[in-house]
Amino acid sequence: MPVVTSADGTVIAYERTGSGPALVLVDGALCHRGGGPMRPLAALLRDGFTVYAYDRRGRGESSDTTPYAVDREIEDLQALIEEAGGTAYVYGISSGAALALAAAAAGPSITKVALYEPPFMAEVEDGARITDYSERLSELLDARRDGDAVELFMTNVGVPAPAVAGIRAQPGWAALEAVAPTLAYDDQVLGDGGVPRDLAAAVTVPALVLAGTGSPQGLQQAAKATADALPTAGHLTLEGQTHDVSPEALAPALAAFFAA
Repeated sequence: MPVVTSADGTVIAYERTGSGPALVLVDGALCHRGGGPMRPLAALLRDGFTVYAYDRRGRGESSDTTPYAVDREIEDLQALIEEAGGTAYVYGISSGAALALAAAAAGPSITKVALYEPPFMAEVEDGARITDYSERLSELLDARRDGDAVELFMTNVGVPAPAVAGIRAQPGWAALEAVAPTLAYDDQVLGDGGVPRDLAAAVTVPALVLAGTGSPQGLQQAAKATADALPTAGHLTLEGQTHDVSPEALAPALAAFFAA
């Protein structure tokens, strides 16, 4: 298993596949290489790109170092880009898209960036609900009620309570509890829940913001607001796709954007 060491000593595990320009994939909440969408997506992109999938800090086979700060996660991504040759394309989904945006604003190593449905929901809903979620999440994690924290997150993103109860009864629930503390990291990446327009204005490289027509209107509107805030962004909607976007639908759009 290859690893890189971030600036604060955190060990970041990754895997590399394919050949061509470097492309780094950034997961959203609760996901990592062993449980998430990036391995199937990498398999579809490897003919045109050298694809790097990695475990964000505190997940999978990566280590963690406290205290957390969003800048530390940007350094993790930068360490991986250095390993890839110093520059790379970057794709991020959900909260991973918010992290990719922040990283693209931080320096020149990201040469193109694609974002799928960054959940900047304060653009379209009451900020009080976002604040309530953040406070409750912190309380549960401080009390080490990791399972309840995962349940809170799922409920917050719209998973029906009966479905959450069914997931909680499955053997895979323990794997979700293991990465529950990183939900606080995603929450910090999203800030106040609105599009970070100061960061977006600093992104000068080509950008693409994607959404699916089957996703909630709030996510589609947040994606459009993100694209509008980026000086060089295009906006693309994938027909019939949801927040759980199909790699088969996503890969051609990403390949066309990054290869252009």
